[in-house]
Amino acid sequence: MSDGSDPLGAKGQDFKARLRQMTQPLVDSLDARLSSQVDRRVDDRIDQVLRDRLAILERAVADLDRSVRELRSRLDG
Repeated sequence: MSDGSDPLGAKGQDFKARLRQMTQPLVDSLDARLSSQVDRRVDDRIDQVLRDRLAILERAVADLDRSVRELRSRLDG
């Protein structure tokens, strides 16, 4: 009985390979959906951060513009 073959091991490997083959489309689909969802969330977060920083820059430019106008009016007046 010890001829070195392992029929149960071979059947287990065969079952494992078939199970992988059957579930691979589901795994691929889930992976694609999750990747898409993560990409969307990352894009949304980046857009929000950029909007926030742009708002800060716009306020700084407006403050600078006001200061320059005040200086001009002082110099002209």
